[in-house]
Amino acid sequence: MIIDVTDATFQTEVLARSVDTPVIVDLWAEWCGPCKSLTPILEKVIGEKGGSVVLAKVDVDQNPQIQQAFQVQSIPSVFAIVDQQVVDNFMGAQPEHVVREFIDKVVPSASPVDELVEAGDEASLRQALELEPDHEGAIAALATILIDGGNNDEALQYLARVPESDVTRPIAARARASEAAGDIDDVEARLTTLLPKVKDDDAARKEFVDLLEVLGPNHPNTGLWRKKLSTQLF
Repeated sequence: MIIDVTDATFQTEVLARSVDTPVIVDLWAEWCGPCKSLTPILEKVIGEKGGSVVLAKVDVDQNPQIQQAFQVQSIPSVFAIVDQQVVDNFMGAQPEHVVREFIDKVVPSASPVDELVEAGDEASLRQALELEPDHEGAIAALATILIDGGNNDEALQYLARVPESDVTRPIAARARASEAAGDIDDVEARLTTLLPKVKDDDAARKEFVDLLEVLGPNHPNTGLWRKKLSTQLF
């Protein structure tokens, strides 16, 4: 992504944006010969990053406040901004390999596994896990696809490769609950059925807890069902 930034838009287009996405600030001017050789290189390298980094171009003649803020004495000058802080910079025109190294330090190139996970389809995720068997993101994504297709056992086999976490716990709970109850579209109806059994039936209790994970912390009735479980048990 390439944007032109002014004194008026710097706060929102650079500082605020840098909280979520790294921003490379290119300080240039129309009369600057080295700027004209550097800017196309920046545009090319950043364009290859697929939106994971933003190039913010600043004409210093038109925007003196930004030039003052960076205390720039000569151009071209390039600054990397992450979370509203300057994390790296360089001055003067540089060859492409130097620019590429600079950008890669701010936004490392995606690994082959990351690219496969980003693709997100079942075949790509399986291939990613052949390369990195314990990649949590690939496991979580593939397990979700498998559960949607009714392959709960296989999903649980993949999930067993990694320690349970905030990412994998609700997915594993959904797989276990689906395996135990079949169609769990109506989670609360199933909770109602299980509630009288939870004190004396260990399997029912485990399924009930899994269904609470499936329901999720943001559901308005999750707290109520947790209280009902506590009352039934104690």
